[in-house]
Amino acid sequence: MQRLGKLGAAWGAIGVFTLLTFAVVRLAPKAIDAFRMGLDTTQWVVMIVFAVFMAYSEGYRGFQLKFSPRTAARVRYLRDQPSVLRSVLGPFFAMGYFHANRKTKIVAWSLTTFVVTLVILVQILEQPWRGIVDTGVVLGLTWGIISLAASVCAALTRENYPVSPEVD
Repeated sequence: MQRLGKLGAAWGAIGVFTLLTFAVVRLAPKAIDAFRMGLDTTQWVVMIVFAVFMAYSEGYRGFQLKFSPRTAARVRYLRDQPSVLRSVLGPFFAMGYFHANRKTKIVAWSLTTFVVTLVILVQILEQPWRGIVDTGVVLGLTWGIISLAASVCAALTRENYPVSPEVD
């Protein structure tokens, strides 16, 4: 069971990192295209304001304060209390889609629905506006990846990690 826990935790963490990294890799070229096109003064102001907003709201408040510590706690829980189902579906368990308290499941599913809807809507935008939005999202996701790495490292190396995994 100890080996299952370690494999499940590794799969859970790597799966979440891969999902976030894939999003950054997919969105970064659109963000870069906006800069290559050249931005007027209004577009620069909107881009800077939106980037700061996304860094704070998505990166700091969303990832660093909430998602990353909880996900890391769930990775640790998976390592310490493995089951076959949680290990096989490690990334989904780590993100709180199942075996989570009611609030965590509602947040995970609602946020996923919201993000998918936004992705569809943002694809409709023309450049440079799509690139401006994607710049902010890339910044927030990059902050999220870094905070998740720090949180997972802390959760798996410290004797005590005082964040609840919010399991049911």
